[in-house]
Amino acid sequence: MNWVLVLLMYALLIFGIYAIESAARHLPVSAKLLEEFGTPGAYYADLQKRWIVYGSVVYFFTALVDYRWIRWLALPIYFVSLFFMARVMGSDDEVHQLRLGPIIFQPAQLGVTSGVLMIAWLMQDLPRLHRIFGLPLIRIGFIAVLSGVPFLMVMKMGDMGSALVWLPVAVVALLIGGVPFRYLSLMAIIAFGCIPMIYMVVLPKVSKRGPERIQLYLDMLNDRPVDIAGPAYASYYVSMAVGKAGMMGNGWNAPAERGSLHDKRYIPWKTAHNDFIFAVIAEEFGFRGSLFLITAFAALLILCLYVSFYSRDLTGRLVVACVVAFFFAHIFENIGMCVLIMPITGIPLPLISYSGTFAMMCMFMLGMVQSVWIHRHAMEIVKVPSSDREVLR
Repeated sequence: MNWVLVLLMYALLIFGIYAIESAARHLPVSAKLLEEFGTPGAYYADLQKRWIVYGSVVYFFTALVDYRWIRWLALPIYFVSLFFMARVMGSDDEVHQLRLGPIIFQPAQLGVTSGVLMIAWLMQDLPRLHRIFGLPLIRIGFIAVLSGVPFLMVMKMGDMGSALVWLPVAVVALLIGGVPFRYLSLMAIIAFGCIPMIYMVVLPKVSKRGPERIQLYLDMLNDRPVDIAGPAYASYYVSMAVGKAGMMGNGWNAPAERGSLHDKRYIPWKTAHNDFIFAVIAEEFGFRGSLFLITAFAALLILCLYVSFYSRDLTGRLVVACVVAFFFAHIFENIGMCVLIMPITGIPLPLISYSGTFAMMCMFMLGMVQSVWIHRHAMEIVKVPSSDREVLR
């Protein structure tokens, strides 16, 4: 077991509990819950603790089972996630969530998890069926289909943030999957050439809010006048909370008397514990707290890359590399939109934001990374074609 990976994961989870308790202080709860927990934030922090307990079971079970067995779940989970996304597309839910009994989750997040397993599985095993499946164009086609279908479905929902996560995952899958650089260079040139057409023609048809948010981001980036009481409200006050925090910040759970914008409800209070939790962390813990958080994330991702180098096969390398791309995309988008280097998108911060099923999925993916590390020296018995001898590899 890679205990450094375990400690980093739980350090971020514990830090997230304290951040959630402060960020969720304005959410409405019943009088009974308020009497039991004292504050709404304490109630949501307690819920997050329960999800972490469930996620811990998933994490250690996934870590101890060989990932080469878990990959066989990729196909059923992938098609189940597509089915759930199709159901959400036909609903009026603005946050694109689906309820299964007591569990509420976003199928888009499940789609990314299953897509990573599908890509890793097919890139490893399909070339064994026939060498034609190992050709670069065939690999590109498989990755394009496996990532493109859920990407377009999520874009159709209007969830631009969750859809953008697929881009770095697909790029990393192409890179680690053995596609030559000349193909990647040509694809990059074509992609850059298509950006104007995608922005002007395709994006307005698949997402109503996407072009508006990008245009708002460009206006603020170029110091054009914007309506801070309307569409630019979140961008303005979230970045203001980060910018005014200084080195030390206002302190955890700071009141309005100490200048807390969050306590005055200037940070969008309904999503402060999820999408805008970094703004709350930056305001309360200042630059040092923000730097600690980013450093912990960097250490986690670098450690995962270290694990990928010791993988015993392509499946392990692809799983770990795609997990790193998934986490990096979420971290970069969530923090980036709070400091105005990215447009506002509804996307949680891994292991920190309140999002029960998303926290479990993150722990499952890190459990896969741990499984790659634990089983890096595993051997299998194969028969040599030219003899009846069995050898270990």
